[in-house]
Amino acid sequence: MRVAGAAAVALLLAACSAPKQDADTLVVAATAVPHAEILKQAQPILAKEGVKLEIKVFADYVQPNTQVAEKNIDLNYFQTGPYLDAFNREHGTNLVPVVGVHIEPFGAYSRKIRSIDQLPDGATVALPNDPSNEGRALLLLAKNSLITLKDPANALATPKDITANPKHLQFKELEAAMLPRTLDEVDLALINTNYALAAGLNPTKDALLIESKDSPYVNYLVGRPDNRNDPRVQKLAQALTSPAIKAFIEQKYRGAVLPAF
Repeated sequence: MRVAGAAAVALLLAACSAPKQDADTLVVAATAVPHAEILKQAQPILAKEGVKLEIKVFADYVQPNTQVAEKNIDLNYFQTGPYLDAFNREHGTNLVPVVGVHIEPFGAYSRKIRSIDQLPDGATVALPNDPSNEGRALLLLAKNSLITLKDPANALATPKDITANPKHLQFKELEAAMLPRTLDEVDLALINTNYALAAGLNPTKDALLIESKDSPYVNYLVGRPDNRNDPRVQKLAQALTSPAIKAFIEQKYRGAVLPAF
């Protein structure tokens, strides 16, 4: 009994003195392309700083925010500022941007026409169904004179805000991740660059319309008020805006993704 008791005490003391295994680990939610690819480049940089970076890949735009808000995941990296603002308003969350990393010029794609001038009257146009990206898509169409919007500066415009539609375009609202799969079914699809790249599309060559390089839609590393200033988070922010990451983005994506720093 004494031996057993001593062993139990020893185990208890060992357990109490053992360091926390995850104390230096950051878990970040990301979409696969380009966000997870960029994060992988930051892993060795962080490792030298004593921080282990764990990447969890998601295929949608809702769960990465939900998981961070519920403190199941530390951070996420997939979204623009307008999308984050809209998500916080709609879901009552208080997620905050940590640092801006890159810009993905948003584009319009088609497998049925080779130039936007060939878009037929009554064409079916697929749009992302979340407020931020739908507004972004409509702004791109308006900038290229395909439609007119009540307020050309409204980043959250919807089809109800269209005041002129000379080509009688028919709009189909779908989840952003599904849009590349609709290209055989619609005449034109407005697709986020991350999903375009994942589908094998080259925005600089395949997009019939594309945002200019001065797009305000920066993609942010996002966290919570309680962890945005965590030293590990700040080390990741510094890594993602380092010369090494800038060079990787420029060489890997050749204009389809642009550094925002």
